[in-house]
Amino acid sequence: MSFATTTSGASTEFIDLSQIASIVNRRFYRQGINWAVAGFKFSSLKGGTVNISKLPNTWVLSNAWEKGFRAWQRQQRDALEDGSQESVRAKYNDFKIFADGDHLSSGVVGNLMPVSIDVGGVPSIALPGEWDPSQIVIPNYGAPGVNYEPYLIGVGADVPGIGGAVSLVAAYQNSRGVPQSPDPSVPAGITNADNIYRAMFDVGDNNEEVMENVVGKNDELPYLQDPYPGGSGQLVGLEWHDFTQIFNTSATTNVGIATAKGGNFPCGLIRLDWSPDESANLLIQIDLIPGNHRGYLCEPMTEM
Repeated sequence: MSFATTTSGASTEFIDLSQIASIVNRRFYRQGINWAVAGFKFSSLKGGTVNISKLPNTWVLSNAWEKGFRAWQRQQRDALEDGSQESVRAKYNDFKIFADGDHLSSGVVGNLMPVSIDVGGVPSIALPGEWDPSQIVIPNYGAPGVNYEPYLIGVGADVPGIGGAVSLVAAYQNSRGVPQSPDPSVPAGITNADNIYRAMFDVGDNNEEVMENVVGKNDELPYLQDPYPGGSGQLVGLEWHDFTQIFNTSATTNVGIATAKGGNFPCGLIRLDWSPDESANLLIQIDLIPGNHRGYLCEPMTEM
């Protein structure tokens, strides 16, 4: 997959691999896929840095995505079953999210499209088809009869207002109970003679200190109880996948090239932050891996 930024200065770009694969193969790839990427190559006439980010490769993100997907799926299914209207479901109905608040702001129309080069060296940019992000409906929002229809972002804080979005990680955090801390909850008599089972084996003078070590150390959570990573209070934002720097010492002729490591990209969403030393476009190549999912190596998000 080859791309080129459309501006010649610093920019933030988003790529949706499922959208791109659908365009170049003329077949439908759902967004709910964890894509395998072999690596990245970047090229520019000027030097600069490229930062690559993605949805976090964590248990939290995986469960937050699945809970959001199941709720969206259930709401749509209930609506269709209310009147036996299953046959009217859109053919390419799919659960699609934005990566973060910046992705929401730029919109799907801001996603980078792949390019090809003809024999004359002239680039041709692909034209997208329909790729509508998902929305959920929250009825009686704040008042009876008032519906709120937000989009969905993977990480960060909720984006309020019309055209706003609910953060999947924040929603997951707000929908779950918290573990007991400290755990275990220690009864008052556990370290003194009121505990007869302890007293039965109190054969030395150091037993109290041992018990205090047993029940008093590491009885708190090894993480903060309330904020979830990727939500609004802990590791806010996308996961920093890799970064690289393009070096170019010539002002006119040389082309700087840099590479970055591959990895897995949940939902196929990639954020690129390009910071050139001087105004210059960035050329991007992404190498995908052949596999059994319609030609690519990837897995459903439900198996992440």
